[in-house]
Amino acid sequence: MYIVLFFVILAILVLIHEFGHFYAAKKSGVRVDEFGLGFPPRLWSKQVGETLYTINAIPFGGFVKIFGENPDEESISGPDSTRSFVKIAKWKQVVILAAGITMNVLFAWILFSIAFMSGMTMGVSESVSKYVTNAHVIVLDTLPNSPSAKAGLVSGDEILSYSIAGATTTASTVEAVQNLIKDSKGKKIALEVQRLGGNKYIEVTPEKGVLGDKYAIGISMDLVGNVNLPFFTAFWEGAKLTGNMFVNIAGGLYTLIHDAFLGKADVSQLSGPVGIARLVGDASKLGFVYLLSFTAFISLNLAVLNLVPFPALDGGRILFVIIEAIIRRPITPKIANTINAVGFGFLLLFMLFVTYKDIAKLL
Repeated sequence: MYIVLFFVILAILVLIHEFGHFYAAKKSGVRVDEFGLGFPPRLWSKQVGETLYTINAIPFGGFVKIFGENPDEESISGPDSTRSFVKIAKWKQVVILAAGITMNVLFAWILFSIAFMSGMTMGVSESVSKYVTNAHVIVLDTLPNSPSAKAGLVSGDEILSYSIAGATTTASTVEAVQNLIKDSKGKKIALEVQRLGGNKYIEVTPEKGVLGDKYAIGISMDLVGNVNLPFFTAFWEGAKLTGNMFVNIAGGLYTLIHDAFLGKADVSQLSGPVGIARLVGDASKLGFVYLLSFTAFISLNLAVLNLVPFPALDGGRILFVIIEAIIRRPITPKIANTINAVGFGFLLLFMLFVTYKDIAKLL
């Protein structure tokens, strides 16, 4: 079932992306020859005005054929060349190429905002504290070989209470737990944590040297709760979350590319279609809000990926337009088309490699 759900989400995200190109091209007066759902062979088609709308057999997203985007003799000097992509102003070309990325970002913003209005689990900040219910302290991460890792604390554990020297206290804030650990003087602390619906009791002894010269157990924590925001607040918080996540994803991608050039990239954590399909299934099991948030996260990943100045991606095509604006003449169509074709080939090979790694993980 989650495979079908994955294809539905993928189709929606790609259609949103391609609709951005389609709408911007139409508004710029550029001829759009085809708008397709999926990839050929063609199953159904309908001509509406100058544009052919199609449904195709291979359900991996969709495409839009913009006249002149891949330059040829007809689009450069043909009878309808004035409505060609290559003949319009450079800034309009950039707007059309960036429109798909913009739509993915806007779509993520809308999904996050709906999630906030529907009741989303998130970190408690001052701006949303009055809308929070069921606030609780959770473990975000544990340091390797730290007292917390050795004791068995894991990411996602909800700390319900803590006790030291027989005195038990409810864990109400992150600061209270941190102060207890810092002031423990190395005494053993008993933590009651909730994990997968059941309660566990874990004993951990703070040590010096884990985080400087103060007592610590090597965990990061956050206070999270269920947030139901009113309409305008939801869209404001959705915008902030979208911006922060976009920056974080871009930073992670930059680090990956940088490390790849240095031969230090860790590709074991990358996921292709198979891995993402499994994650979609996990998110759907957690509930509608989690599925919305994960879909928004995928949409932002598509936006960031398409910004990369690599041939065949929107970022690569934008780079070509910028180069043409600088040198004040078009790049030879044969060269541009060949570079984009080679870039697309490399992307397919990389996708096959990541898919192979996904399947290897399953096996």
